[in-house]
Amino acid sequence: MSDARTGTADIGVVGLAVMGANIARNLARKGYKVAVYNRSYSRTEKLVDEHGDEGTFIPSEDIADFVASLSRPRVAMILVQAGAGTDAVIEQLAEYMEEGDIIVDCGNAYFKDTIRRERDIQARGLHFVGAGVSGGEEGALEGPSIMPGGTPESYKRLGPMLEEISAHVDGEPCCTYISNDGAGHFVKMVHNGIEYADMQLIAEAYDLLRRGLGDSPAQIADIFESWMDTELNSYLIEITAEVLRQVDAVTGKALVDIVVDAASQKGTGAWTVQTALELGVPVTGIGEATFARGLSSSPVQRGASGPLEGHEQPIKVVDREGFIEQVRQALYASKIVAYSQGFDLIQAGNDEYGWDIKKGDLAKIWRAGCIIRAVFLGDITEAYENNPDLPLLMADEKFASKINACVPAWREIVGLGVASGIPIPAFSSSLSYFDGVRADRLPAALIQGQRDFFGSHTYKRIDMEGTFHTEWSGDRSETRWS
Repeated sequence: MSDARTGTADIGVVGLAVMGANIARNLARKGYKVAVYNRSYSRTEKLVDEHGDEGTFIPSEDIADFVASLSRPRVAMILVQAGAGTDAVIEQLAEYMEEGDIIVDCGNAYFKDTIRRERDIQARGLHFVGAGVSGGEEGALEGPSIMPGGTPESYKRLGPMLEEISAHVDGEPCCTYISNDGAGHFVKMVHNGIEYADMQLIAEAYDLLRRGLGDSPAQIADIFESWMDTELNSYLIEITAEVLRQVDAVTGKALVDIVVDAASQKGTGAWTVQTALELGVPVTGIGEATFARGLSSSPVQRGASGPLEGHEQPIKVVDREGFIEQVRQALYASKIVAYSQGFDLIQAGNDEYGWDIKKGDLAKIWRAGCIIRAVFLGDITEAYENNPDLPLLMADEKFASKINACVPAWREIVGLGVASGIPIPAFSSSLSYFDGVRADRLPAALIQGQRDFFGSHTYKRIDMEGTFHTEWSGDRSETRWS
């Protein structure tokens, strides 16, 4: 390492697989001097050899050299495998960093791990930032949506760089400071949970169209493409059309027909559902989407289903265009529910962990760069700008009007799916949630009675204050416990 290289890099990137390399290239293209390090130096050399003309890269063969090449306060972004690998790199960096330096974890970390890491790093006089990054490999290079947490002080140094490399909409960056400690990774987790629901809903819409119309994947691709001219316009709808048009080079068949129907997952959907259970928030659409992936990947259970009879009714579509429109409306209404539930979970996390997350800002930074980018995120931003304390997103005047208009078609499609034996867990659970949140009275009163009967868990009454218990094994008299 020459003295001329010491302390000259604006920012550093550790981990140069595709995501890390693309983030480094994005930074370099924006004029930043980027220190780069990978455990395998050959990957570092590959990045510099192939893309060195895109900007200034400062390669290092070891962590000490890498840290020394950063200007103060130093900023090092980590893009390595989540878990133990991340902890190991954090420890290596912290050994050489000094008070005020910043470590940024851009991986898909569990937000509770981020809270722990920030607490530990702060005790050493350093800043730790958990930053959610969405947009995949292309987004990392061309402009992702970025959700950084950490301290406000760290964002003063880090924020301008992240905002510049993020996607932009109408001149506004798809990056904003979320809140302290694990807030950034929490928001990214919920983003991914919504992504699970969105993808499952699109898959269910495809299945209904395929079975109901008897169309080829390419013909259904045309339907999805036409939906890009409606309020369903989104990245996931766009790529769905492309996937359905793809023809396998080996067999000449539609690729979707030769891909094994077992959807995998990397954990963020499960984390979202687990966190929702802990916080008591019903994210039924995300939950069913996560469970649907589990069912698809359960070959033993699916293989043992032979004796089961569905008694389903064949679909008879009389009005082709009418059916397509009903599916579209059911998809749109269910998507509104998924986003509404996701923002409910964000609010619950905000309250539980003492964050200061602004929900309208989240919708704004998700408008481009990320996987769930969609036209109707602008409506979500507007809803929270009109009422930052909006308790239920789908009860916003504009969304309520749109979802109400979809209800007849939504009910028709869910009923058709059930009668025809087509599994539509996300569609049907979303409709059930819609009906549940609207209900004047739910059967939970009976459940409270049952709980009090077998466990003396008590209940409350609608006509007086206090907590009560009935002497079920005695004279059935009621006593006030508090």
